[in-house]
Amino acid sequence: MKKANFLTLDNMSLQEFDENSELIPLMTPEDEEKINNEELPDTLPILSLRNTVLFPGVVIPITAGRDKSIKLINDANKGGKVIGVVSQKDESIEDPTAKDIFETGTVARILRVLKMPDGNTTVIIQGKKRFKINEVTTEEPYLTATISEVPEEKPANKNKEFAAIIDSIKELSLQIIKESPSIPSEASFAIKNIESNSFLINFVSSNMNLTVQEKQSLLENNSLKERALETLRYMNVEFQKLELKNDIQLKVQSDMNQQQREYFLHQQMKTIQEELGGVSYEEEFEEMRLRSKKKKWNEDIAKHFEKELAKMQRMNPQVAEYSIQRNYLDLFLDLPWEEFSKDKFDLKRAQRILDRDHYGLEDVKRRIIEYLAVLKLRNDMKSPILCLYGPPGVGKTSLGKSIAEALGREYVRVSLGGLRDEAEIRGHRKTYIGAMSGRIIQGLKKAGTSNPVFVLDEIDKLSNSHQGDPSSALLEVLDPEQNSAFHDNFLELGYDLSKVMFVATSNSLNTIQPALLDRMEIINVTGYTIEEKVEIAKRHLLPKQIKEHGLTDKDIKIGKPQLEKIVEGYTRESGVRGLEKQIAKMVRYAAKNIAMEDEYNVKISNEDIISVLGGPKLERDKYENNNVAGVVTGLAWTRVGGDILFIESILSKGKGNLTITGNLGKVMKESATIAMEYIKANAEELGLDSDIFDKYNVHIHVPEGATPKDGPSAGVTMLTSLVSLFTQRKVKSSLAMTGEITLRGKVLPVGGIKEKILAAKRAKIKEIMLCEENRRDIEEIKQEYLKGLTFHYVSEMSEVLKVAIIDEKVKNAKTL
Repeated sequence: MKKANFLTLDNMSLQEFDENSELIPLMTPEDEEKINNEELPDTLPILSLRNTVLFPGVVIPITAGRDKSIKLINDANKGGKVIGVVSQKDESIEDPTAKDIFETGTVARILRVLKMPDGNTTVIIQGKKRFKINEVTTEEPYLTATISEVPEEKPANKNKEFAAIIDSIKELSLQIIKESPSIPSEASFAIKNIESNSFLINFVSSNMNLTVQEKQSLLENNSLKERALETLRYMNVEFQKLELKNDIQLKVQSDMNQQQREYFLHQQMKTIQEELGGVSYEEEFEEMRLRSKKKKWNEDIAKHFEKELAKMQRMNPQVAEYSIQRNYLDLFLDLPWEEFSKDKFDLKRAQRILDRDHYGLEDVKRRIIEYLAVLKLRNDMKSPILCLYGPPGVGKTSLGKSIAEALGREYVRVSLGGLRDEAEIRGHRKTYIGAMSGRIIQGLKKAGTSNPVFVLDEIDKLSNSHQGDPSSALLEVLDPEQNSAFHDNFLELGYDLSKVMFVATSNSLNTIQPALLDRMEIINVTGYTIEEKVEIAKRHLLPKQIKEHGLTDKDIKIGKPQLEKIVEGYTRESGVRGLEKQIAKMVRYAAKNIAMEDEYNVKISNEDIISVLGGPKLERDKYENNNVAGVVTGLAWTRVGGDILFIESILSKGKGNLTITGNLGKVMKESATIAMEYIKANAEELGLDSDIFDKYNVHIHVPEGATPKDGPSAGVTMLTSLVSLFTQRKVKSSLAMTGEITLRGKVLPVGGIKEKILAAKRAKIKEIMLCEENRRDIEEIKQEYLKGLTFHYVSEMSEVLKVAIIDEKVKNAKTL
């Protein structure tokens, strides 16, 4: 059997069934005559339908969910497969009785029974003849009734009026199928192939959009001609509605402009978002408005926000500016306008916190306590701008956290190293795509309060480019007289920064813009002595590394002598960052042995230190003796703190040329030239023959040529080295010096005194020579740092030479 087109379960579309499938054919006149000749049984089981009417010859699927219906279908399917089908008067009735169903129905034959995954039963039935219920005989387990056939009054075969009605029904059906997008085009094929007039009327009646009562009235009409006229009337009404609907849609579609189309799409998107659990735009606007009412801003800011929110509501959400406007309003709502954390004015508690977290740094702690004291008394003091200045690793940044904890404020840190775009400070203007606020405003948003402790890290490493000068942008931020109305380009309104406590950190003051430097209070955070480093390692660094490596205090113990050995032999710094790295190596040594289950010394010895860290690397930092004339120990300041350096000079036969090596800067070269000219001008007072300056070349060298060196502090040292060389007298042992010189022989003061003193102690220096004006710097240093040191204060070079140069000449030295 070839494949053929037949009606599917939706009664209106066609589907190809395989040749092995049970076919559901369209009814032919022969089939109709055969059905009319069949005798109906006297009693039939009655199946009630909720929302449809079955017509003779029509095939429909029905879903049986009620227990009575399922049993009826199963019993009938096993028997003669013939049942009576009637419609309910009220579809809401779950268990209908005889009074709840219509009297007229259709005898049906069960074609197929399908078990559905949801547990229901779908049955495909085909109508045969109309019947009328005479009497309901049983109601359990389902309705059964005695029936009688209802004959159909058919017009004569050559009735032209009836033929015209049938042609009109066919033609109108084809038009409805063509005009209605919801009816598949295959339905027209089915209409054209229907040969039986009565089946055509029943088929069309079954598939029209009518109520159950209207369809039931058609079924109960015994006259086929009248039923055809009634069906045609319903079809005309439906066709008119369809035409009107299509005309309206065409007009709406032609009149709809681009804006209306976008609005329609947005409404659809809104519905989709709500279905997916999202938030519609209107809900977002309302949520923003409710959040704004909870903010503590003034009337001007509130009006500005309402204006910007209204502007956003008018914008198309698909344009790029919409996201910028939304970010702008979100920032407005997230900023802590007039929200302040309560300061804690327990000064003794603040002192305990600072002492707990940082050993030493007394000047810094005293300044912070002074700030707290004034703030406690006045409660409206504008926050000063503190700048912690010192070498790396001394705890400048971590001081910010301790200050925040002591004050009870939030802590925010911004790293300014390498920053070269002014917009990073002031923000971008909203006209740019991807515009955002500056780091200051972002930091306040993160803090959640308007008075946090704000650490501006590495302020000396700000750069500038064609995008502006960030250090100039910081002028307004760090000026207590101006920052009460800081203007961010993105925010477009002034924001009060006067309650923020800014703490800047810097390794050098030379690279900070002078105007910016003038707005900050400089606090010098100097390096640590050996004793302080040992104490810091014991209290902070070692416990921290033990915790980070997953060990306990019982797994490794490092005593003070061993910590001191690590400090002296393996670190060369003012801070403790390098010391922490060496301690971390020792802790890793213990962790490795524990993990590999090897034996090791829990209490670290000096031998263990050498075994893990290698031999001491910095023994050259110790003082070198001055057994050779022309060798002098100087004190220098570097970015990593104080250091000692050795200046060596030597004579060779020549024409009086001066050569300087050691990667020296312009200032140090000038100091060497000044020292040489001073000696030539005062040769007679120094006991030198002026002829020797024309017979010998002088070479001055500062070791470690790979390290750049510059500054005026080596002037005294170079002059002493040259005098020692020319007179062939040694320089006093265990002596170091620093100071600037002039052509007149004056000694001038220099900076970095504390760092230099600490470097001298690390190098086991016993005596230090300084300018008289540096005496005040020594008086500010704790006496415990000065223990074991002798100071010589000088104003003239003659005083320097009197103290530094030993009278006796070097043995076996060549006489000049």
